[in-house]
Amino acid sequence: MRRSRAALFAAAVQLVTERQTTAISVSDLADAADMSRRVVYQQFQDRDTLLLEAALDLLRREHLDGSRTDDGDTPDSRAASVLGLAAHFAQHQTFYRTMLTGTCAYAFNKELCGLFAPFNRQIVLQRHGPDLAPEIVDDLTDFLTGGVAAIVHTWIVDGTAPLDPADLTTRLARLLPLVAGAAG
Repeated sequence: MRRSRAALFAAAVQLVTERQTTAISVSDLADAADMSRRVVYQQFQDRDTLLLEAALDLLRREHLDGSRTDDGDTPDSRAASVLGLAAHFAQHQTFYRTMLTGTCAYAFNKELCGLFAPFNRQIVLQRHGPDLAPEIVDDLTDFLTGGVAAIVHTWIVDGTAPLDPADLTTRLARLLPLVAGAAG
């Protein structure tokens, strides 16, 4: 089952990147992965679920799972992590642009926010500790996550290739103290 999922994920990334659309038939995805439509439907409820899972797998496999270090949580390690993530998005700009503007854009954006909200919550808590009420921590985390998502979304979708990961990292780093400090 892992091999068939990996083959489907690879086919999805390849076809979405090549065609620059998420309107790819399940038959085309199955053919590219050298399997039957039946196998696709056994593993995924529909095409958009497969595309969403393929995008999340690419992100986890190439960035999130491979980027963990033992450097601790320092400003330098956070900046390196953001730079690595920006480089990943830049490398796969066509794929992510298509995912962020296609049929599964809402679900993909929601999943991305869910992946990055804990990181942003940690920043809010480090900046403000126990001084903030839990509902304010939640709201500030959502605000920070949504704002960063909007900047990254615009950078990926509207940015001219090649994207500059260092520039995005600098932009985000300049904003973080302003937004995180605003709750005080």
